[in-house]
Amino acid sequence: MARFGWTEAVSPIREPASSVPQEIARLAGMRELHAAARWFEAHARQFCEWQMEVTRIPAPPFGESHRADWVRARFLEIGLEEVHIDEAGNVLGVRSGAVAGSKFAALTAHIDTVFPAGIPIDVRREGSRLVGPGISDNGSGIVALLAIAHAMQAAAVRNVSPVLFAANVGEEGEGDLRGMRHLFNDPRWRDAIAYTLVLDGGGTDTVITEGLGSRRFQATVSGPGGHSWSDFGTPNPIALLARAIDLFSRTPIPRDPRTAFNIGVISGGTSVNSIPESAAMKVDVRSASSAELDRLEGALRNALIEATTDLRGGGIDPRRARDIRYDLKVIGNRPAAELPSDSRILEVIKAVDAQLGINSRQQRASTDANIPLSLGREALAIGAGGSGGGAHTLHEWYDPDTRELGLRRVLLALLTLTGVA
Repeated sequence: MARFGWTEAVSPIREPASSVPQEIARLAGMRELHAAARWFEAHARQFCEWQMEVTRIPAPPFGESHRADWVRARFLEIGLEEVHIDEAGNVLGVRSGAVAGSKFAALTAHIDTVFPAGIPIDVRREGSRLVGPGISDNGSGIVALLAIAHAMQAAAVRNVSPVLFAANVGEEGEGDLRGMRHLFNDPRWRDAIAYTLVLDGGGTDTVITEGLGSRRFQATVSGPGGHSWSDFGTPNPIALLARAIDLFSRTPIPRDPRTAFNIGVISGGTSVNSIPESAAMKVDVRSASSAELDRLEGALRNALIEATTDLRGGGIDPRRARDIRYDLKVIGNRPAAELPSDSRILEVIKAVDAQLGINSRQQRASTDANIPLSLGREALAIGAGGSGGGAHTLHEWYDPDTRELGLRRVLLALLTLTGVA
């Protein structure tokens, strides 16, 4: 039977316990939920305008302040309480619950992008699509965050438990989840949040329940440098770094648990006829296993040691090798974690997907949910509806055609977690 414009279906993930689907069916039939659906339909054009507007505001890692100001202004327009920007740069707003003292359900979306400062941001329409760097990841998540808060206000929903709306910083690149780390280190929120729903990108077909662990390193090889002719024989840090890369790249990688590494940035040198004083690279290693992350970190360190101590061949003068050194610095550490299969938040999203006829699948990824999951809290990440592609490129796109389904999914899941009076 269809309720709230939604059809019943069976999710391929797992059939949830009977009480949760019954509660979801009850909520879906409430007039407040129907009012929220009408609000979504009436404001589809506004969502696209918000998405293009916020995407045009640069938000590189550690440079999200202008976008944070924009979100803060929207939170105030909605009428959320306690609206402020915290010490980390997160934008926070609260919708009180009907029962005082209840724990919060947090709805979050990261506001930073992967693109460094200075990248041209060309946001435009191409047919039905919105195009621009960051338009889907995470322009769509930011818009969903605003849309849910607006719809709850417009429909006068009386959530039993309070909701924390958080537009957080530091999800991409070397941000190292610093916004979410700060939120869960803050005494105000550390023990107050029972559930965390993370909105990241578009789509409705995935549920991120496993936090993919990753570590990021900056490795530097340095030496005295010199002139390419008169100082020939002085060890060249670029050549030694290349040797370390070759050694590290031979590290065996298991298929299970899935593990990967990438050398994404190399820098060093000043001119073609100068022996550089230093050379550096940035390395990303990922695995579902903390033990594998430890093993890869050890392999990287061993490769640097071997490359900078075994200086035979290549015209190197051993007398000039005494000043060669290396440094390995951790610049990112995202914990691996997993949501228990019997958690309530997972039971809820499965039942919601069954109610809406969404065929979703569980996946592993590195998202803001890694932090609460690593602390033993119930959290997962889902898309904000619609569809997107070209993530982390200048030609990223988002199609809002099925956005409304995603918004209904988020709202129904959130209100099942909070309860409705």
